[in-house]
Amino acid sequence: MTKVDARGMSCPQPVIIAKKTAEGNPGGFQILVDNNTAKENVMRFLKNAGFRVEVKNINEDYLLKASK
Repeated sequence: MTKVDARGMSCPQPVIIAKKTAEGNPGGFQILVDNNTAKENVMRFLKNAGFRVEVKNINEDYLLKASK
């Protein structure tokens, strides 16, 4: 499964990365973000795009697993 690291980026960059990754991986992927705003915005995008989303806290970061 494709894993993308979007830590250290401010919005809208993580959402743009999630959109590009979703286009190339329609079955699902993982994206790592490091702040709550990015987590919420990426989750909203993924749900609107028809993905199921699981969130896992890893220390100070969030791993979002998107799947169809």
